[in-house]
Amino acid sequence: MLNNVVLVGRLVRNPELRDTDQGKKMTYITLAVPRGYKNMNGEYDTDFIDCILWDVVATNTAEYCKKGDIIGIRGRLQSRVITQENEKKYLTDLIAEKVSFLTSREAKMKTE
Repeated sequence: MLNNVVLVGRLVRNPELRDTDQGKKMTYITLAVPRGYKNMNGEYDTDFIDCILWDVVATNTAEYCKKGDIIGIRGRLQSRVITQENEKKYLTDLIAEKVSFLTSREAKMKTE
């Protein structure tokens, strides 16, 4: 079986590093990923993918990346069930295993 996801997109907001109750570093990010085809109006739609980063990957991303930067993520999908108001909800998270820093919006603005 294979569970492998690769995405390239822009950070929607600045990553915020957090410590869990167990002392692990983590951050949640949202990646704006444009679709590879145009919709009926001739425009590209964008998907907003929530990702969870742990330990060194989380620390480095929070330190070196900010809103608008383009990053690549390789990871895996992980599902979980939560109960809210006596109703089960099924969630799927992208767990990042590797993050590649591709471009920063600030660096691009300096070269223009």
